[in-house]
Amino acid sequence: MKKQLFHSFNDIICLDNLLLAWQEFIVGKKARKDVQVFALCLMDNILQLHQDLANKSFTHGGYLAFNISDPKPRNIHKASVRDRLVHHAIYRTLYPFFDKTFISDSYSCRLNKGTHKAIKCFRDFGRKVSQNNTKTCWILKGDIKKCFASIDHQVLLDILAQSIPDKDILWLLREIIESFSSFQQGIGLPLGNLTSQLFVNIYLNEFDQFVKHQLKAKHYIRYADDFVILSDSQYCLKQQIPIIRQFLQEKLKLILHPQKLFIKTLSSGMDFLGWVNFYDYRVLRTTTQKRMFKRIKVNPTIATINSYFGLLNLGNALKLKQRIIEDSAV
Repeated sequence: MKKQLFHSFNDIICLDNLLLAWQEFIVGKKARKDVQVFALCLMDNILQLHQDLANKSFTHGGYLAFNISDPKPRNIHKASVRDRLVHHAIYRTLYPFFDKTFISDSYSCRLNKGTHKAIKCFRDFGRKVSQNNTKTCWILKGDIKKCFASIDHQVLLDILAQSIPDKDILWLLREIIESFSSFQQGIGLPLGNLTSQLFVNIYLNEFDQFVKHQLKAKHYIRYADDFVILSDSQYCLKQQIPIIRQFLQEKLKLILHPQKLFIKTLSSGMDFLGWVNFYDYRVLRTTTQKRMFKRIKVNPTIATINSYFGLLNLGNALKLKQRIIEDSAV
């Protein structure tokens, strides 16, 4: 039996939590018109929201859709301020509990994690598996195809119900989850929801636990829908692919991306999280380099340049730093 959430429905919808959620939500958003409109009658709006939640008359509204490139095209769905406030109230209550159930080597959308630590962990694993570059380190890299758009609502709700005994909380989560569908009814989560980040981590934690405890993979890292398994046995990794594929399809109704599944050696370089990683150094992916210089050309501010210097500090990029300095001086 999984560990049970001790928070109640009232912990989420109480006025104190809604007010704290508002303070977190408005960071960096105070100048936006929809936020300002909601803030004009803030207490009235929050009191009404609390009442609707308490009466279970709350219904999640629709979404405003728009496209971004970061760098690949993504379709974002933005909920109303009222609904996003509910997302924050849910997130600040559920995240601390579920985060403790995740494996340590899941790095996406978690406090004190992120790409920097994921890349460092990759380097450390590479050194361990290769025994300080004295043996061949093989790496299985996989990607889950259209992960957010493929999350099955009922599977997600069943997973949540295993840890959440409060039926009212489950009612509210169902309202959020079923407010959106992608290519098929009952399938998909919107990229714009704060709760979607948490839901996907909860969903894929089932896969993480399977890889760690069933496949017994000691050197496994997941960041969002990308994952790697490092091993000294190419044969072992090949044997695991159909098992992984079957688990994802049967248990989570997800598909491995066929064009992004391969096994390589560390010595040949593994493209992971924007860097091509080798045993004792890493170089920035060519497409990332091109995007970086394009953005600096469009917006050559000190802040932009410093942000990229911070990125380049992760790898061996002295020549790239020098080129940025030279281009900025022109």
